[in-house]
Amino acid sequence: MLFKTLFTFVCVSVVQAATLQSRMNCPKGGHSTTNAMCCDFFALRDDLQNNLFHNECGEDASEVVRLTFHDAIAFSTSLQQQGLPAGGGADGSMLIFPNVEPNFIPNIGIIDSINSLLPFLQKHNTISAGDLIQFAGAVALSNCPGAPRLQFLAGRPNATAPAPDGLQPTPGDSVDKILARMADGGGFSPDEVVALLASHSIARADKVDVTIPQAPFDTTPFTFDTQFFLEVLLKGVGFPGTANNFGEVESPLPLTQGADVGELRLQSDFVLARDNRTSCAWQGFINQQDHMSSAFGAAMAKLAVIGNDPSKLTDCSDVVPNPAHGSKKPATYPATKTQADIEQSCSSPFPKLATDKGATETLIPHCPPGDKNC
Repeated sequence: MLFKTLFTFVCVSVVQAATLQSRMNCPKGGHSTTNAMCCDFFALRDDLQNNLFHNECGEDASEVVRLTFHDAIAFSTSLQQQGLPAGGGADGSMLIFPNVEPNFIPNIGIIDSINSLLPFLQKHNTISAGDLIQFAGAVALSNCPGAPRLQFLAGRPNATAPAPDGLQPTPGDSVDKILARMADGGGFSPDEVVALLASHSIARADKVDVTIPQAPFDTTPFTFDTQFFLEVLLKGVGFPGTANNFGEVESPLPLTQGADVGELRLQSDFVLARDNRTSCAWQGFINQQDHMSSAFGAAMAKLAVIGNDPSKLTDCSDVVPNPAHGSKKPATYPATKTQADIEQSCSSPFPKLATDKGATETLIPHCPPGDKNC
């Protein structure tokens, strides 16, 4: 299952404005909000937390965050202008047509998150499929320490057709293809594409290498932090599982022991981190938690309304939980790694970072902190 100061200001201002408006009491649950339309989302929020995410930044949370992107980016301005099927963007087509888009190559493995959300769509039937996906993603991310509180606008109409194939990027795509697809799909700049990839800081892969399920993309897969942007720039030395998988390149930290799987590196992340159009935005997030978080929040606000008219949606951001606080730990080189291992493409000075203590390669934990049965 990827800034302009003005857009960031608008995003933050909208969320802040919601807290300043007069509030009303919802008929159930003892909640208050700024708009009656938002009331149904409180029950959905609690249901998701209690019965899917369990207030944890684990596998279910990361899979649903991936789904928010794959559902929303399936839109094409150029196809729309030609009068051809162009997808509906953030319209919930993944849930409404679960036997179509999940079969496309870029969506391999996404059926897990679809199957997880379908019972919630049936139970909370006043909420559209598009709203469910984007809201569930915002709730999921709130469980990840260091993440921003995402904006959530409600009122997306349900999809009337599945999106055509070819609208979601694959990890084997070139930078040219990725940037063109993202510009056509949502008007994203190269910097915004990099910002969206902050989601990979909590991501794990099941289907890139099927021999190693839940392979993490950095050493802190249960924390929304900047380690991902640092570690993708480290020299690759091997594979955590098998070699020659589509969309995978060598990892700097391939050590795997039992259920603790080594770091997996996507080819798309590798090339974006080293391309002259994106390398400085990439490097600029390293050890800049607030900058990364703000840029990601703004890009996600843009992603979440693709194919919709935001002026016709209702701001229900106040229903999204406040995210767990991050540890404030600065980015560090994993044990045995230093700046000598960095493959730098941006000409700006590289940040000076410490190295974690240890004489052997970092072993990445399989379970979130406190969870022994994941």
